[in-house]
Amino acid sequence: MNWLPFELHTHTPHSDGIHTLHDMCRKAAELGLRGIALTDHNTTSGLADAARVTDETGICIVPGMEWTTFYGHMLTLGVPYCEWRDLGPKDILKGIDRVHRQGGVVGIAHPFSMGSPICTGCHWKYDIRDWHQIDYMEVWHETLPPLRNHNAPAFEQWTNLLNQGVRIAATAGRDWHHSSENSDPPAFTYLGIAGDDRAVPTEAVVEAIRSGRICVSMGPLVTLELRAGGQTYGIGDVVPQAAGESAELSIQVHTPFRTGGHQLLQGPSYTLIVESNLGELCRGTVTESESAFSQTISSEGLTWLRVRLHGLLGMALADVAFTNPLYFEAR
Repeated sequence: MNWLPFELHTHTPHSDGIHTLHDMCRKAAELGLRGIALTDHNTTSGLADAARVTDETGICIVPGMEWTTFYGHMLTLGVPYCEWRDLGPKDILKGIDRVHRQGGVVGIAHPFSMGSPICTGCHWKYDIRDWHQIDYMEVWHETLPPLRNHNAPAFEQWTNLLNQGVRIAATAGRDWHHSSENSDPPAFTYLGIAGDDRAVPTEAVVEAIRSGRICVSMGPLVTLELRAGGQTYGIGDVVPQAAGESAELSIQVHTPFRTGGHQLLQGPSYTLIVESNLGELCRGTVTESESAFSQTISSEGLTWLRVRLHGLLGMALADVAFTNPLYFEAR
């Protein structure tokens, strides 16, 4: 599995962004990104130069769009265009079905951002009757997302949905409109891509999001493996009932890549917190020289577990990374 950093929420002058697609991809390459999703507001016209820009910059460009309505903003990835203008506050699932039938995924953008009149439709108001139809949520939004107040209720909602049995992924989205030397550092979404990472097809990106093979981070990649019943499972996998109650959990914090020259990690050590539908399972400490952690756990009663990495981000204590869940079949 190749874990590749992506930015999944971007804009160009084809909607309300400042930099061209080429300029953004050139900057993405400087940041160490492997790809972006182009999600202009209600248009896909910016994709016309995507193939040429990828050839010139090496950045994978995933086709997408941000449905921008009075009732909320939704990201559609992996499909060039799906109609959205006939969707009212109670029939968003009709539009989601159109995306799914074309092989794409949908994600709620910044669900707890300030809405009208400050930002028209930015606060999510659509009625979701079946949360299983939503592929992912943007729980970290904007630059320095762990320190943004509107991201805390998004993370909490994601946790509540997991506790209800909804297997929904979580991502970061810079909502990238412009760049400057004084910009705060963004978070990135690492995607677990199977196969050759030299040319990443859109289908592989979509499948990684759909499967929840995701780590969201301000820098370091956090991966986990669970050994149970003679098999090994990772982020996004489902552990079958037959795997038994005792399992060996292994977590690895990989060397962070530097984002545009920012030195993000300031502390000598960071705390790994393993949490689940049953609450916190265990915790440990990692450092640059001791970056692995293992623990035997009981899977009794578990439906999901994930890992958070907590410590100093600049001068503030905050989460600096988290994994998407590993799931367990219901008993």
